[in-house]
Amino acid sequence: MPCIVENYDICVVGAGHAGCEAALAAARLGYETMLFTISVDSIALMPCNPNIGGTSKGHLVREIDALGGEMGKNIDKTFIQSKMLNKSKGPAVHSLRAQADKAAYSMEMRKTLYKQKHLTLKQAEVSEILTEGKTGNDTIVGLKTVSGGTYYCKAVILCTGTYLKARCLTGEMITHTGPNGLQAANYLSESLKNLGVEMYRFKTGTPARIDKNSIDFSKMTEQFGDERIVPFSFSTNPEDIQKNQVSCWLTYTNEKTHEVIRNNLSRSPLFSGMIEGTGPRYCPSIEDKVVKFADKEKHQVFIEPEGINTNEMYIAGMSSSLPEDVQYQMYRSVPGLEHAKIVRNAYAIEYDCINPNQLQLSLEFKKIKGLFCGGQFNGSSGYEEAAAQGLIAGINACMQIQGREPLILDRSEAYIGVLIDDLVTKENHEPYRMMTSRAEYRLILRQDNADLRLTKRGYEVGLISKERFDSLLEKEKMIEEELKRIQKVMVGANQNVQAFLHSCGSIPLNTGTSLVELIRRPELNYDLLEPIDKARKPLPFDVREQVNILVKYEGYITRQMKQVEQFKKLEKKKLPKGLDYNDIHGLRIEAVQKLNLLKPMSIGQASRISGVSPADISVILVYLEQFYYKKQ
Repeated sequence: MPCIVENYDICVVGAGHAGCEAALAAARLGYETMLFTISVDSIALMPCNPNIGGTSKGHLVREIDALGGEMGKNIDKTFIQSKMLNKSKGPAVHSLRAQADKAAYSMEMRKTLYKQKHLTLKQAEVSEILTEGKTGNDTIVGLKTVSGGTYYCKAVILCTGTYLKARCLTGEMITHTGPNGLQAANYLSESLKNLGVEMYRFKTGTPARIDKNSIDFSKMTEQFGDERIVPFSFSTNPEDIQKNQVSCWLTYTNEKTHEVIRNNLSRSPLFSGMIEGTGPRYCPSIEDKVVKFADKEKHQVFIEPEGINTNEMYIAGMSSSLPEDVQYQMYRSVPGLEHAKIVRNAYAIEYDCINPNQLQLSLEFKKIKGLFCGGQFNGSSGYEEAAAQGLIAGINACMQIQGREPLILDRSEAYIGVLIDDLVTKENHEPYRMMTSRAEYRLILRQDNADLRLTKRGYEVGLISKERFDSLLEKEKMIEEELKRIQKVMVGANQNVQAFLHSCGSIPLNTGTSLVELIRRPELNYDLLEPIDKARKPLPFDVREQVNILVKYEGYITRQMKQVEQFKKLEKKKLPKGLDYNDIHGLRIEAVQKLNLLKPMSIGQASRISGVSPADISVILVYLEQFYYKKQ
C-alpha cells in the first residue's frame, strides 16, 4: 500500500513546551520544519500546575525570551495572576511567577505555531528514527510514523515529554495513556533502544482538580497577585498587561489528613511496588511528604484556578497516586474542602526518557549525528526547563545544518547553561529540577538582567530582530551614562537633605557625600533619592532598576566576576576530541571510566563530573601540557 513520503529540513517530535520552542526557532531561522504531535489538543499542554515561572524557573523564562523564544510572550498574553516571589530577599533570587489560563495558554501557542512561516503541524505518532551508518556512529536521515509515512530531513529533535510508553496510576487502577488521558506513544522507545540509546524510567504526578462550587473559601486565606504587574517578556509593554487578577487560596493539611494517608499507604502504587520509575525529589507526592516528614503537623495546600472559563481548581501541594475513594477522604479532611467534588482524579504517570549523559552540550546525541532532544525526554522536570532545552536544541539543529558552531551557554552566562551542563555532565537518577542554589554565579545571573546577558547571543543566532537589539544597546548606554553621572553627583549636608534623610529613617550626614554612597545605604535606593537629585532625567524603570542593583551590590558583583574569570580559564582549556583516558597514566580507574563515558569538552566540564577528583584534574593538566608540546 503506498504511503506518504515528504522532505523537510527539520522534524520535531512532540509539541509540548520543548517542542514548541524547538519548532518555532527552526522555522524562524528559515528552515522548513515539521512538528509532530500525538494530538493537536496537547500543544503546549499544562498537565500539571498551570503556571509559568517561580523560583529559578522565572530566570529560565526571561532567558528564553532574551534569546528569542516564545514562552514569556505567551504567558504575558494568558496569565490570570502574577506575583514576584522572594521580594524580601536580594535580587539574585527574585523570581516572577504567573498563574496561566490553561486553555488560553495552549490555544495562544497553537495560534502562534499556525501563523509561523516554514512551520507545518502534523497529528501523528512517530514510530521510528531513520539513520545511516553503523550503530554508534549513525547519522539522521528522517523518521517514520505509525501510519507508514516517511519524512526525510537533515535533523530530528525529540521532545516527547511524558508520553513514551506512558502509564497513569490511581491506586490499583492503571491506564496506558499519556497525561490527561491522551494517547501514549508506544513505538518510539524500541527504535531508540535499537540505536543504542540508554533509557530510564521516570515518574511524576499531579493532584486532583476540584469543582470550585464545592469549595468553602471562607476557611482559607486569600492570596492576591501583585498590584503592579511585571511582564516576563522584555518586549512586552508593562502598561499593556495591567489588569484585574483572580485570587488563589491557602489552606493546610492536618493530622486527620495524614492519618488517612498512613492508613492507606499499602494501596498507594508508590509504596506497593507498582511504580517502577523514579520520581522528582523536589516535588514529592503528599504520601511522600507524610512519610518523609513524619514530624510535621501540617503541609501547605494552595488552591489555584485553572482558568477563567472553568470551575476546575488545582490542589497544589497534594499530588497523589492513591485510589479514588482514599482521595475523597484525604481531600475532604482539609479545611475548606469538606464537601469537595473531584472533577479529575490525582494520578502518577510513568514514562520513558533518556540518560542525558549521552548528549553533547549542544543537546545532540554524541553517537547519532543530527539527533537532538529537549525537555522531560532528557530527564528533566518542569515546563520552563523543557522550553529552555527545546529552544537550544532547535537553534543548534539549525547551526549544524549551516555548518556553524553550536550555541553553548556556559554556567557563568545563564541558568540555561547550568541546566544543560548539569544534565549532560552529572549523574541524574531522578527528574532534574532547576533551583537557584544550583547556579554558582547567581548574583550575576539575575532575572532582571537576562536581556543584557543574552539578547546579543539571540541576535547573533538570528532570532532577535535588529530593532530589538538596537533597543538593548540604547538601554546599555543609558545605564552606563547614569552610573557615571551619579558617581559625580555630590549631596551636601544642608537642612533639606538632613530632613529628607530623617523622613527615610536614615542617619544624617556629617559632611557632603556622593549620591552613590547614599544609594548603598540599606534603607535607601536610587528611586527614593529622586527628591534630592535635582539634575536627574526621566529614565525607564528597567534602567533605574539596573542602576540601583549595580550600585548596591557592586562589591559582591565584582567578587563574583573574579570567580567567573577563574571559571572561564578552565572552560577555555579544551580537551582533544577522541581522547582515550586509558592513555593518561595516574588517573584513578573510576575517573577513567567516567571520562571515557562522558567525553567532556573542557577541563572545567571534566572537573564537574562525579567521580573525577581534583587530583585527577591535575594529572590531566600535566598530560595536556605534554600533548600540546609534542604537537608543536
